[in-house]
Amino acid sequence: MTPRGTDASAGADPVSGRTREALRAAHLYYMQDLTMEAIAQELRTSRSSVSRLLSHARASGLVEISIHSPLDLPSRIEQDVLARFGIAAHVVPVPDHATDVDRLDRVALSAARILGRFVDSNQTIGVAWGSTMSAMSRHLVPKATHNTEIVQLNGAGNGRTTGILYASELLRRFGDAFGARVQQFPVPAFFDDPATRRAFWRERSTRRLLELQAGMDVAIFGIGSPFAEVPSHVYQGGYLDRTDYDALSRDGVVGDVATVFYRADGSTDGIAMNERATGPDFAVLRRAPRRVCVVSGRAKIASLAGALAAGLITDLIVDEGTARALLES
Repeated sequence: MTPRGTDASAGADPVSGRTREALRAAHLYYMQDLTMEAIAQELRTSRSSVSRLLSHARASGLVEISIHSPLDLPSRIEQDVLARFGIAAHVVPVPDHATDVDRLDRVALSAARILGRFVDSNQTIGVAWGSTMSAMSRHLVPKATHNTEIVQLNGAGNGRTTGILYASELLRRFGDAFGARVQQFPVPAFFDDPATRRAFWRERSTRRLLELQAGMDVAIFGIGSPFAEVPSHVYQGGYLDRTDYDALSRDGVVGDVATVFYRADGSTDGIAMNERATGPDFAVLRRAPRRVCVVSGRAKIASLAGALAAGLITDLIVDEGTARALLES
């Protein structure tokens, strides 16, 4: 556990009173091994207030907690994933009896705390909306950056809603956590006609966003699956109708990344829905040096395997049961 210090240089102190109290409580608790009762006495406050200060210290990034196990560095599962798929994996311990809802929450929380390792200044970070990204965005740990941009990877509008409120709130959380500018992509998730998309892609305002996507340093995404207990947002938010589902079934689709669909072998060619989709072509996505995929639940095994076959992932954050099932599949 490492409390981060603050600069006490001359001039106006930009640090809030609560932050100073949280930092002091963290030093006493993590560095001096004082009990919460002892800290409460020293700070002349209650034990419950000390508990809240320590929670604030962790949530705000003043304290970083790392677990270094001499028994499992790195874990055997992570080694096996690296050996078999050539990607770095972070496996989140989750009991086998956990529901998919609990599994998603625990993976999203762990992913939010890991993500700061991949985000830095002077970066363009692509974010795809979805159930997993939405859950993760609620737990992001603040990390100050400069000259960093968060760019939306796929449109969110459909026949029921513009999708602006949903996507903008998710992106705002990322922007606030990293002090980054947010670039929204105000287009539908799927155009009605492929020709409309082609015309829209010729517009200068759209090309600017597409160029940002093409220059991404980091892409962060979940995996959509029509089979999961926790439905991916694209499958339960009014984006697809029965005709669309029938077309996806005929084309052998097993999942999507940023509303671009693919088969079990990772191929996308000939999938009619992709002609209308606004997510980045996989060739564009693969240009990003780091591509962080967050996934939970065994129902997404086929979708995850397809994304791996497509070469979309460099870093995988996944629950233990799903990782084991992936290796056994």
